[in-house]
Amino acid sequence: MLHEARHWQPTADGRLLCTLCPRACRIGEGQAGFCFIRQNRGGRLVTAGYGRSTGFAVDPIEKKPLAHYLPGSSVLSFGTAGCCLGCRFCQNWDISKARLDDRASEDRWTPERVVDLAVARGAPGIAFTYNDPIIWAEYAIDVAREAHARGLFTVFVTSGYVAGEARAEIFRHMDATNVDLKAFTEEFYARVTLSHLAPVLDTLAWLAKETDVWVEVTNLLIPGLNDAPDETRRLADWVAEHMGPDVPLHFTAFHPDYKLLDRPRTPAATLTRARAIARAAGLRHVYTGNVHDPDGQTTFCPRCGARVIERDWHAVRAVWMKAGACAACGERIAGRFAEGEVAPTAGRRVMLGLPEV
Repeated sequence: MLHEARHWQPTADGRLLCTLCPRACRIGEGQAGFCFIRQNRGGRLVTAGYGRSTGFAVDPIEKKPLAHYLPGSSVLSFGTAGCCLGCRFCQNWDISKARLDDRASEDRWTPERVVDLAVARGAPGIAFTYNDPIIWAEYAIDVAREAHARGLFTVFVTSGYVAGEARAEIFRHMDATNVDLKAFTEEFYARVTLSHLAPVLDTLAWLAKETDVWVEVTNLLIPGLNDAPDETRRLADWVAEHMGPDVPLHFTAFHPDYKLLDRPRTPAATLTRARAIARAAGLRHVYTGNVHDPDGQTTFCPRCGARVIERDWHAVRAVWMKAGACAACGERIAGRFAEGEVAPTAGRRVMLGLPEV
């Protein structure tokens, strides 16, 4: 389903300048941008991702990962194909590096039908994820509008590599986001992701200081590339200074995939060290992921140190919180919490594929 795109302008040489992300592709007639999704058809920019999905799942929100936004809730997760980055280590490369015609996909997923599926599966929220939803912003916004009209919340899982004007339009419709801060050096971004660090930092600071969107940050640690203690310390210092000490930071483990097969899996000890560094930098809520580490996945009260939400992998095991505050000392916990009590969960994912509603 081709759908007219926003955020572009014609150029003097007849190509179209896409202004959605900082890559600023100049797209000739019949060609596609770096993401494969945005295409020049007859002198108009269209998006081939609208209404098309490569599959759905119902996930615990902790898998996004979000630890302080409606913990224990579930989200209908889905994506399309393509990406605006070129990460050599992509963990979803079969989706993000594919053209839609290379994928088993279905193009009848109107915004109404997506929300129907979420409601039918009992998911109170929808997550735009798997590949970067920035490149299918028009579709994500329309689904978000329909979701909000029917009382569902929205989650945007992204690299944060987006231009300023488009950024404002997209996040106006999102309730929460997890932004993947892939490293803290321009060298890594340029060489390993084929993008740049500065626009991502701009997005993160803007989200934290100028919007009401709940934001959490993830840093995937890759042995020998971005896991040096000094880099972790500088990253944590930046988050504390430019986003604030209450912004949750997740350190997750790498596994060899796609074009980066010469690096080992991230040792659990590396994540534990990174968490300690970030906490020493003043961040109050730091987590580990993709490893079995109950302490590293548990929320602690920043005042008294008591356990507030105990997790194991993506499951909520026990809760000591009342009305968004620590049950032991009454300290308010940063985040967005439902009015009712947070209940323990199994933390399981339910794969749906491309179901009928």
